Amino acid sequence: MTAEGQSILWLDQVGNDDVARVGGKNASLGEMIANLGDQGVNVPPGFATSVSAYWDFVAANGLKKVIEDARAAVSDGTSTPKQASETIRDAFIRAEWPAETAKAIREAYRQLCEKTGHDEASVAVRSSATAEDLPDASFAGQQETFLNIRGEDAVLDACKRCYGSLFGERAISYRESRGFDDLQVALSVGVQMMVRSDLGGAGVMFSIDTETGFDQVVLITAVWGLGESLVQGSANPDEYQVFKPLLDNKTLQPIITRSLGGKAEKMIYADKGETTVETIATTEHERGHYVLDSDEVLQLARWACVIEQHYGMPMDMEWARDGETGELYIVQARPETVQSQAAQNAFKLYEMKEPGKKLIKGLSIGSAIVSGDVCRLDSPDQIDDFVEGSILVTGNTDPDWMPIMQKAAAIITDQGGRTSHAAIVSRELGLPAVVGAGRATDQLNNGQTVTVSCAEGDEGFIYEGALDYEVRDIQLDDIPETETRVMLNLANPASALRWWRLPADGVGLARMEFVINDHIQLHPMALLKFDELEDEAAKKRIEELTRGYADRTEYFVEQLSLGLARIAAVRYPNPVIVRMSDFKTNEYANLIGGRAFEPEEENPMLGFRGASRYYSPLYRDAFALECQAIRRLREVMGFDNVRIMIPFCRTPAEADQVLDVLADNGLKRGDNGLEIYVMCEVPSNVILAREFAQRFDGFSIGSNDLTQLTLGVDRDSGPLAHLFDEQNDAVKWMLEKVISSARETGTKTGLCGQGPSDYPAFAGFLVDIGIDSISVTPDSFIAVKQHVAAAEKKRR
Repeated sequence: MTAEGQSILWLDQVGNDDVARVGGKNASLGEMIANLGDQGVNVPPGFATSVSAYWDFVAANGLKKVIEDARAAVSDGTSTPKQASETIRDAFIRAEWPAETAKAIREAYRQLCEKTGHDEASVAVRSSATAEDLPDASFAGQQETFLNIRGEDAVLDACKRCYGSLFGERAISYRESRGFDDLQVALSVGVQMMVRSDLGGAGVMFSIDTETGFDQVVLITAVWGLGESLVQGSANPDEYQVFKPLLDNKTLQPIITRSLGGKAEKMIYADKGETTVETIATTEHERGHYVLDSDEVLQLARWACVIEQHYGMPMDMEWARDGETGELYIVQARPETVQSQAAQNAFKLYEMKEPGKKLIKGLSIGSAIVSGDVCRLDSPDQIDDFVEGSILVTGNTDPDWMPIMQKAAAIITDQGGRTSHAAIVSRELGLPAVVGAGRATDQLNNGQTVTVSCAEGDEGFIYEGALDYEVRDIQLDDIPETETRVMLNLANPASALRWWRLPADGVGLARMEFVINDHIQLHPMALLKFDELEDEAAKKRIEELTRGYADRTEYFVEQLSLGLARIAAVRYPNPVIVRMSDFKTNEYANLIGGRAFEPEEENPMLGFRGASRYYSPLYRDAFALECQAIRRLREVMGFDNVRIMIPFCRTPAEADQVLDVLADNGLKRGDNGLEIYVMCEVPSNVILAREFAQRFDGFSIGSNDLTQLTLGVDRDSGPLAHLFDEQNDAVKWMLEKVISSARETGTKTGLCGQGPSDYPAFAGFLVDIGIDSISVTPDSFIAVKQHVAAAEKKRR
C-alpha cells in the first residue's frame, strides 16, 4: 500500500467518480453494484487494483525508462512499433510485484473465494484503463481479459499480463491516433467472480439501435458459451430488438426482432493446455434454438433501460448467463460511442440507381454504398499487400486488423454479427460493412470490382461491378409543420428504422404482402395443408424455414407479427395502418407451395384478390393466420397504434362479410380501440361512399388502382403508360367526390397512392379538397411536406 492510496478497492466501494483510481470499466461496474442492485441489475462481485498500485509496479521495476526508450527507438527509426510493444510487454512480465501489493491482491482473492463459497474461485481478470470507455472514445478490445483464472499465483500473473497489454501494438497505435500519451494512461485490473457462461450463454446489448441510432429500442445479441466469440466474430449470433416504451407494462412482450443466428462455434473453458479457453463446434440442437427465451430477453432489456437512465446516455453493455444457476449478469457497461455522437438533425440517404447482379449478402453495418476493388487477406500480417481504398474481404477481424481497416473503403467478413469487432470498428470509422456473409472469401476474387450496399435494410449486398448510386443530404431543419398529416408508406421492416428521424405523423400504408413475400416466403395454405402438398421441393424448403417450430403455422404468425412490429415501433404512438394481404393470384402462386392453392386467372388484377379472399373457403383459414398476427401485434406486443385496412372491397355486402370474419378472429371494430379502414380504389367505393362510411372508420385512397379503373388503363402496360395519369380530371373528380362524402359523414380520408411521391405538387390539390392525410414514400417526404405547407399557407 502506498501513501497515495490503497492497492485494492472492492468494486462496491467505487463509482463513476473513481475513473482516475480504478479506470473506466471498474468504475462503471462499481457504480452499478452500488446504485442499481436494488433495481434488480445483477453484477458479479469483485475487486480492483488501484492506479496507485500500477504506478508502484512501474516505479519498483524501472519500467518508465523501458517505455520511454522503446518509444524513442521507434521515433528515430531503429525499431518498429511491434518490436517496441514486445520489449515493453516482456519487461512487464519479468517484473516483480511489490510485496505489499502482492499481499493485498492475495488477501482480496481469498476474501472473494469466501464470498462466493469456493475454496479456489474461478475469476475473470479484466483490464480497466483510465482513458477507456469515455463517451467520445471507445477503447474496447485494446487491452486484454483473462478468463477462468484460479489460484493466487495465477491471479497475480494475469494481473501482470493485463498491465503489459496496455502496451500492445494495437493499443499503442489507437492511443496515438486519439492523442493519448502512453505515460498519461494507467491501468487498473478488475478481478470478478467468473460467471459460468461457458455452460450457458453470453452476449452484448446496446440501448440504441447500432445502425440507425433509433433510441427507442434495445439491441441484444447472444451466443452459446463465452461472449468472447462475439467480439472475435467467430460466431454469428442470435439477435433481438425490444421496444423500450412498452417495457414498463409487464403484461406485454414488445420484442420486435427475433433472429436465429448460425452460432456454429462456442468458446468454453479448457480443462488442459496452456490456454484457459478453447473453441468448439456447437451441437445441432444449439444451432437450431435461441440462446435466450422471451423472459430473459425482456429482463435484459429492462436492465439496459435502467442502466441507460442512470448514466443519462446510450450504453453498450455485456451480459452473461450462468449455465449452472441460470442467473443473468451484467459484466460490463460503457457509453455507446458512435450513434450517440452522430448529428441528430441531418443524415445522408444512399440509394441504388441501377439494378445489379447480387453476388453475396450478409448483415449490413451502416447505411452507405461504396464501389471498389476487392482485397482479400487472411491475416493482418499481410498489411503490405493491402491497397488503400480497397474493399477488405476476410474471415473475421480482431484488433490486430485496425491498421488495415483504417485504410479500407468497406469491409466484408465471412463470420460475425452486429456486435463483432468488424461491425464495431466499421461504425466507428464510418465505413459500410457486410458481416456474416458466409463464403465471401471463397466467392470474391482479388482485384474484382464490386459495389457494397448497406442502404437496403438489415441485409447488406455485394453486387458485381461498379454500379450507379446517389447520395443526398437530408436536413431535418428544412421540414415545416403542417395541419394536414403527412405519413409514410413503408413495406420493408428491415429498413423501417432508418426513417425514424423523419417527423412523420404515422404510417399511412404498411404493406403486409411485402413481409410475407420477403421475410416469410411461403404460402400460408401450404402450412395449413402441409401433409397434402405434392411438391416435394416445396415441402423440403418449408421444413427448412420452419425448423424449430412445433406448429408450422406459428412460423407464419410470429414472423408476420415481428415484421409488422418494426414498422409499428418506428412511429409509435402515431397511427400505423396495416393493409391486410393484397397479393394477386399469380403473386400468391409464386410463394413457396403456392401453386397448389391458387386458381389461374386471365386477369389477376381484377380477379380473386383483396376482400374477396378473406371470407372465401379457399383462403379463409389462411386469413385467420393474418388476423392472429395482428392480434399478437396489438395485444401481446402492445402496439395498439396499429389499425387495419381492407383492400379491394367491391361492395358494402362484401364489406359486411369481411367484418364478420374479422370479428370471428377477435378483431371487432371498436374493441380495444381498433379502427378498420377500407381502401378506396374501386369506383364503387366512391359511388357508394356513404354506405362504406357506415362500416369503416376511414377511407385510404389507393390512387394507383383508382386511376386504372377510372380510366380503364392497365397500369403495367407499357404502350398505355402515357394515359396513366393520377392527375387526370376524371381521377380528380373521383377524389373530390369521396372526400366530400367522407367529410359529410365524419369519416377520415387519406391517400396512400404513388401520386404525391412522384408529383409533390399533386399534394397541393389534395390539401385544397380537404384531405386529412397524405402518405408518401420516405424519400419524397420532405418535398411533399413543403408542398403541403405551401398549399396550406395559400388557403389561409
